[in-house]
Amino acid sequence: MSAQFLSRYSYKPVALDDALSARVMDGFIKSLDPDRMLFLQADIDQFMADRSKIDDAIERKDLKIPFAIFNIYEQRVADRMSYARSLLKQGFDFSVKEDYAVLREKAPWPQSEAESNELWRKRVKSDWLRLKLGGKDDAAIRDTLDKRYENTLERAYEFKSDDVFQSFMDAYSNAIDPHTDYFGAAASADFNVSMKLSLFGIGAVLQERDDYTTIRELVPGGPAQLSGKLAVGDRITGVGQGKDGPIKEVVGTRLDEVVQMIRGKKGTVVRLDILPADAGADATHRVVSLVRDKISLDKQAAKKTVLSVKAGDATRKIGVITLPVFYEDFEAKNKGDKDYKSASRDVAKLLDELRQENVDGVLIDLRNNGGGSLDEAIDLTGLFIGKGPVVQQRASNGKIAVKGSDFSAPAWTGPMGVLINRGSASASEIFAAAIQDYGRGVIIGEPSFGKGTVQTVVDLDEVVHNSKPELGELKVTISQFFRVNGGTTQLRGVTPDISLPGLSDPTSFGETSYDNALPWAEIKPAKYTPEGDVAALLPALQSRHDARVKTDPDFQRLIEDIAELKAQREKGIVSLNEAERRKEAAAREKRFKDRAEASDGEYSTGDDGLQSDERSLSADIAMENARKKAKDVLLDEAAAIVADEADLTKTP
Repeated sequence: MSAQFLSRYSYKPVALDDALSARVMDGFIKSLDPDRMLFLQADIDQFMADRSKIDDAIERKDLKIPFAIFNIYEQRVADRMSYARSLLKQGFDFSVKEDYAVLREKAPWPQSEAESNELWRKRVKSDWLRLKLGGKDDAAIRDTLDKRYENTLERAYEFKSDDVFQSFMDAYSNAIDPHTDYFGAAASADFNVSMKLSLFGIGAVLQERDDYTTIRELVPGGPAQLSGKLAVGDRITGVGQGKDGPIKEVVGTRLDEVVQMIRGKKGTVVRLDILPADAGADATHRVVSLVRDKISLDKQAAKKTVLSVKAGDATRKIGVITLPVFYEDFEAKNKGDKDYKSASRDVAKLLDELRQENVDGVLIDLRNNGGGSLDEAIDLTGLFIGKGPVVQQRASNGKIAVKGSDFSAPAWTGPMGVLINRGSASASEIFAAAIQDYGRGVIIGEPSFGKGTVQTVVDLDEVVHNSKPELGELKVTISQFFRVNGGTTQLRGVTPDISLPGLSDPTSFGETSYDNALPWAEIKPAKYTPEGDVAALLPALQSRHDARVKTDPDFQRLIEDIAELKAQREKGIVSLNEAERRKEAAAREKRFKDRAEASDGEYSTGDDGLQSDERSLSADIAMENARKKAKDVLLDEAAAIVADEADLTKTP
């Protein structure tokens, strides 16, 4: 059934033939071994013998080929982890001058076991050196890495047939086009949660740590937090359903499976067997009963803050609205719920609050907003332009529909800007492009992702009238969207009016990184009337921006950091010589220390070599909080640009 939908109903139908078969094979292998560290060239040669047979196998509903590949993958993981752990017994000589290639996506596959062994010797040596430079002694390093490699092996063995099928379907759907996806039943549930920004559960953010499902965060107002019986760091060792259902042990169980056991219908009871934080494995457990309730995932909801910014001779108040995703609770909306959750409705409320706070301008922060609901992008645009076309949509038959906002008046008519980066995609690009075409606000940042296609979700269980979710969903590309000026954001993205530096690598992230992306195209412009004339302000805005950042030490440091990151990326290798690495680390630490002294702030001592789940939970949370509190140089500069806009237009 999936093959029929993908072959017939996609915006750009792709025949299920040998050419597609080859792309599916390549994608599946890459999903298993993206860094070419596991398979040998002999394995790849064996797989390639079946490279043109996958199309026929799909037609026959025969998945022997991907499962055979996965079986070899598991063997290679077991073999490589066993070898990696054996290397820990002997230690390494860090006085030798040698390098390790960290970027191996396009490297040749190891030709022999000896070549693979040499590759892994350098990999383990690199891991060891990072921990050594982070201050760990040899005994601690051995324990940390031994556990790390053991966990890698355990995760490979935890894969189930559904996971292999999901990976294979991802490879198949992405071979059609980069944004066509398959969601199995579990992935489908997660996708729906991300759009609704709500679920029924206990209100706890969970993390897998040392085989335990551990509470990382309690959602304010959720059943877990309100109970007063749970704390960050508590470990869930068992889950029971209802007031007296048996408690099933979950130590060593995959995190996603534990989450599914804890989620459930509103008003039902779930019982958790808890091992308290920091208690030993033999400590006394306690059982906590909680009644599931609706949990709002406010972290992804629109938020506002107000910044005071100097512009000219005045200090301007700029309201910043951060929107991580274009969410919409389709189900609640279709049921007629007047208070259904949506991005544009939340932003409208925030704009009303900002107006009451007498802000001079508004900045919409869409950095790393990967999109979401098309309707929400249109409605959000309407908050700033009122009534008018927002986007043109061309179907596979060539028919073009113009979609627009029908708001009688905009919710905000003052100066505004939109902050974007390479991670701003799809709905974010529709909004930013419309604001730019209408001359309504200044677009700030780096060129966006370049995703100019529209997808729809097909519930395969509904198609065959299944009463239980079994088949999952297909997200299929059905049309291409175009700006009201006739251009498209496809491939090229939205080009900002004022550019800011970015950390991303366009060769590996963004539409241009896909070899099967649709090309850029152009159609006739829609009939629209520009609402403002930001273009006339751009020379002055650019001049003020240039003068400001030239003397802003934080901005100049950011440029230095980006240049260093780019140089490291292009280099693609790290030294395995301790003296060289310590010299690099000392130079980096001096730079950070000098910066901290210049700004009377604190500075990080750098990389500790640990992965998130290898640190203590308190240390990891502290690092996360420190990142959140770090000065957002790009946001501050974007707000300053909007303040300049307000100053130049003399908005009262």
